[in-house]
Amino acid sequence: MKCLCLVAFLAIVITQSYNDLGVEAASGDGFVSRKGVQFILDGKPFYANGFNAYWLTYEATDPATRFNITYAFQNATSRGLTVARTWGFRDGGYRALQTAPGRYDELTFQGLDFAIAEAKRLGIKMIITFVNNYSDFGGRKQYVEWAKSQGQVANSEDDFYTNPLVKQFFKNHVKTMVDRVNTFTKIAYKDEPTIMAWELMNEPQCKADPSGKTLTAWIGEMATYVKSLDSKHLLSTGLEGFYGDSSPQRKASLNPVAANVLGTDFIANHFFDAIDFASIHSYPDLWFPNLNETSRLEFLRKWLEGHMEDAQNILKKPLILGEFGKPSNTPGYTLAQRDAVFNATFDTIYASAEKGGPIAGALFWHLISGGMTNFEDPLSIVLSDNTSSVNIIGQQSRKLGLIGGRGKLSHKIKI
Repeated sequence: MKCLCLVAFLAIVITQSYNDLGVEAASGDGFVSRKGVQFILDGKPFYANGFNAYWLTYEATDPATRFNITYAFQNATSRGLTVARTWGFRDGGYRALQTAPGRYDELTFQGLDFAIAEAKRLGIKMIITFVNNYSDFGGRKQYVEWAKSQGQVANSEDDFYTNPLVKQFFKNHVKTMVDRVNTFTKIAYKDEPTIMAWELMNEPQCKADPSGKTLTAWIGEMATYVKSLDSKHLLSTGLEGFYGDSSPQRKASLNPVAANVLGTDFIANHFFDAIDFASIHSYPDLWFPNLNETSRLEFLRKWLEGHMEDAQNILKKPLILGEFGKPSNTPGYTLAQRDAVFNATFDTIYASAEKGGPIAGALFWHLISGGMTNFEDPLSIVLSDNTSSVNIIGQQSRKLGLIGGRGKLSHKIKI
């Protein structure tokens, strides 16, 4: 308890130092860009070995719990992790970011400001997602409800992609985000190199149109809009990676059967010039609950390899595994099984990276700090626990860092 109080005190001191002195990037890194199928940072290949931490803004809204962000980032950098993926939304509800269309809670926005400033201070890049496919934290459903409250006729959440007012709500949110000036760093988000990329949505789906055409049209429109406001940052979709009608063989061989009605199309959804890199997720335990461990690991490798081939040969863009993990509530679960999933994932990625291939890294779901019991779930990982899985994560960071010519990763901490 004394340790946590000390860290909380340091977080408050850090906040004050931001206000008094401003923030200087610890690593001096510039914007992440892409060249062909590789990410580039400061003239060298950049690999995104990292983590998801969807809770950053929520916890940072209260200055008393900002130490959780500091502690998580410090543990991440000590293991060479380079990228954090987090939500740039909380639509309605408790501690909402967007309380109503175009209306924002300043304290919550300052929470996101703090998370970005801490990432900057500690040398972590961020991928920030604009909206959720699911109703958790508002998502598409909340946008449609807002439109209905203003007299719009909407039949389902999938009207999010076609209703003109809903689309304008989303565009307004995008503009608010990219134009936001960080209250700690005094830098507009669109000018902040700590932000590596934006994602249009977390796991977009459109069951109303299984052909994928509705979602593809929406991605094309919104990707062009984002780039018209912010040409400095990379952009991706946030897709899970399910194939559609443009890839019938892949759809038949790789998609879980249930995915064929979700209205996504990995190739078509990523084919736009405004989309800079491809996104996939991987959860074989959830998609194939009746398969044994060996079969799920075999699927994992094929899933990665198939998307790597298509990113290289068709899309000609980098690829990031934006979410993956091993749920501890899987029947018969052991830590060795989680280790096997992480090893299979990382080995496949390293083999590609070593040859200059397109897959640039993986972000496990999800990182929490010790003591954050309200965010614990079957997929959460605490890096300070020093489990075998944590050691595997650190080893992958070191290996990718050597390929990228960055050697041992270290960051100065300035307070």
